[in-house]
Amino acid sequence: MASFNYALREINFKIVYYGPGFGGKTTNLEYIYQSIAPSYKGKMVSLKTDQERTLFFDFLPLDLGKIKGFTTRFHLYTVPGQEYYEASRKIILKGADGVAFIVDSQKQRLKENINSYKELLDRLKEYKLDFDTLPCAIQYNKRDLPDINTLNHLEEVINIHKKPSFESIATTGKGVFATIKAICKLVIEKFEIE
Repeated sequence: MASFNYALREINFKIVYYGPGFGGKTTNLEYIYQSIAPSYKGKMVSLKTDQERTLFFDFLPLDLGKIKGFTTRFHLYTVPGQEYYEASRKIILKGADGVAFIVDSQKQRLKENINSYKELLDRLKEYKLDFDTLPCAIQYNKRDLPDINTLNHLEEVINIHKKPSFESIATTGKGVFATIKAICKLVIEKFEIE
């Protein structure tokens, strides 16, 4: 849920990168963080666990301007994808204004992707968030690897809600900014309507 900082004249939005473990969520945030000028980003925070880490940072968008005299600030979070971090994912997802669902395109990861997507839908229901209206984009990552699912197959089994989707190779940045720009735009459009 958007929050206001009246002293700084900012509207703060929360975007959560969700998906199975080692699918590319962290790589997305690291690429974005490294690509944004220092004056437009806050500090990156990493909470490390034995198996994965949760990253957080915020940034001011370059081209979205102001809303009713307020600067927009986006806070980006990743969730740990392993099954035993379900409680962490639940906490991090709370209050999300938008979601980037990161899919690992490899064939052997399809079941994990589907399970993670179903879990996301269940968590959103718990928070009384309607996935049909929640700003969300699907990113099909690791498109450069061998033995990947076709885009049509992934669209059919993952993107059942027909959200905007993007192919990516997060390690090189391909599709990374297309995904975050789409989500930020959807978040602002929804906010301006409400």
